[in-house]
Amino acid sequence: MMAKQFDSLQDDQIRFIAEQHIFFTGSAGPEGRVNISPKGMDTLQVLSPSHIRWLSVTGSGNETAAHLLENPRLTLMWCSFTTRPLILRSFGTASVTHFGAPGWTERAAGLPALPGARQIFDLEIDLVQTSCGYAVPFMEYREERPTLNTWAENKGPAGVAAYWTEKNTTSIDGKPTGIAAAKP
Repeated sequence: MMAKQFDSLQDDQIRFIAEQHIFFTGSAGPEGRVNISPKGMDTLQVLSPSHIRWLSVTGSGNETAAHLLENPRLTLMWCSFTTRPLILRSFGTASVTHFGAPGWTERAAGLPALPGARQIFDLEIDLVQTSCGYAVPFMEYREERPTLNTWAENKGPAGVAAYWTEKNTTSIDGKPTGIAAAKP
């Protein structure tokens, strides 16, 4: 199967996304490191064929938020680890809303209410590309890890805020992430 390109997500691609347990984000500023992050926990919504939203929970880094302050380009990728060999990428520009910022409540509607939620990302798609997944191995999904939710619940809102201050206010390249004003 050769790569195919589309202006927006097709119905079968939206169904494919709904079947996946993991997706990957790819972002970069104008200089510095390129970031690729795995995401899970059923945190993604396809709002329309050209608009995707997902909830970002607290993690050890905050690269995507830092990159988007300098460069709004973003790529999301899914790949099938089951029967259908397919890789799907959506390219576009994205924006970020930090926890507690104006618009948070409206954007959070329909997303899971997870402890440690720190940002909501919105991607406006301008290109979708499919390619074969012939080299992607077969893997079986077992279950979501409870570790991150347990960690955030044990920290509590004040502990999560302290963690954001310590670990999430700058990228690994020392660039601001915009999270400093957000408080859980």
